Amino acid sequence: MLILCDDLGYADVGFNGSQDITTPALDQLATNGTIFSSAYVTHPFCGPSRMGMLSGRYPHVFGAPFNLPPTGTAFDRYDDEGMPVGETLIGTVLQDAGYYTGAIGKWHLGFSSRFHPNERGFDDFYGFLGGGHMYFPERYGPIYQRQKNAGKTRFNEYITPLEHNGTVVEETEYMTDALSREAVRFVNEADQKQQPFFLYLAYNAPHTPLEAKEDDLAKFDHIKDDKRRTYAAMVYAVDRGIGRLVDALKANGAIDNTLIVFLSDNGGKIGAGANNAPLQQGKGSVCEGGFRVPMFFHWPDQLAAATRFEHPVSALDFYPTFARLAGATLPAEQELHGKDIWDALTAGESPRAGESIFALRHWNGFHNVGIRRDQWKALKRGPKAAWQLFDMQTDLGEVHDLSSQHLEIVSSMVDEARQWSTTHTPPRWFINEQSETSWEVKQMPRYDATFAMPDSKR
Repeated sequence: MLILCDDLGYADVGFNGSQDITTPALDQLATNGTIFSSAYVTHPFCGPSRMGMLSGRYPHVFGAPFNLPPTGTAFDRYDDEGMPVGETLIGTVLQDAGYYTGAIGKWHLGFSSRFHPNERGFDDFYGFLGGGHMYFPERYGPIYQRQKNAGKTRFNEYITPLEHNGTVVEETEYMTDALSREAVRFVNEADQKQQPFFLYLAYNAPHTPLEAKEDDLAKFDHIKDDKRRTYAAMVYAVDRGIGRLVDALKANGAIDNTLIVFLSDNGGKIGAGANNAPLQQGKGSVCEGGFRVPMFFHWPDQLAAATRFEHPVSALDFYPTFARLAGATLPAEQELHGKDIWDALTAGESPRAGESIFALRHWNGFHNVGIRRDQWKALKRGPKAAWQLFDMQTDLGEVHDLSSQHLEIVSSMVDEARQWSTTHTPPRWFINEQSETSWEVKQMPRYDATFAMPDSKR
């Protein structure tokens, strides 16, 4: 079971030290499982991160380093784009191995029929196809209906009706509660089928718009900042739903033999109430706050309780690890970028000693890059910035640049990232016309400049 939050801050769950947001259900699972202190996702924002996680491959290699453009805008030339069909997703691998598979919540991998979850390895899908959504049906429903009655045919994805396996449904509950309800339904149906299951539960909370139930807001009266209070209430709603899901697993006798993985798709959005302390920056950044996320594994039958795994791991690792645990066959034609971490995890050893995890974001004419290898983090913040090096064992905030003291380490990490960049392909889409135009005018990519180092650092 893979549970994903959207834009959740590193410090916004109790098991990672939150002081003002209570997450009892998550904390119970985390403290009875394995907490990962150095867990990374494949990209510092939504769409590419999810595509990388579900394919086991960096999104840059199949042309997906940008979010898909939202529907309902004039920028419609990429409406028929999405997660390339040549990429076999983990749902298909587990489905082929006899698993009953479900995807609940946010998809963000494409709108056309060939990109639909039911066509990409998921037997059951309940949710929405876009990158975000409003939370209260009594608010978004009337907006959608008025526009539809007026003859409009293209709609903002945040107001469209939810669907179940391609059929529009009339949702009546607050979004987070609805997704939790459907997750419980799926688990109960899987129990009746008496076959193993894989559930991908992708909450859109606490992604904007910041919308919370009054009862949940009341629990956080001690938080004076309006954004932070609403954000906290939205995280609490997720926690409540996970508590209900755990209850369903217990009722079905499945809690002890079900692997539960929880994480965020990227760092928290600081301007929308999130807290990534002690990490620097947040969503969109290649600093630690952008792609280092809270994460735990819970599996009483297989993992000891109250353990902490300090070694770097990546969401890319889910694909081969899940396949191994399920006894599934990996697609021979698909080169995976993650690793089966299970043996290293149970032994308390690094699964990728001496190997790097990359994050790269395209900006207006340049690239920001973060590289994590063992205890080290190499960082390129901008077009004129020098490469920096930080020791993640002592400097989570990326404050003390040690590059001048470890020139060979910096050079080796940058050279490895340069080689990785040669596997990238041109973007298949851009999020808006500005990003598309900038890519052409600035003659992107400009990797030669990005990975160049002065002689003093070679």
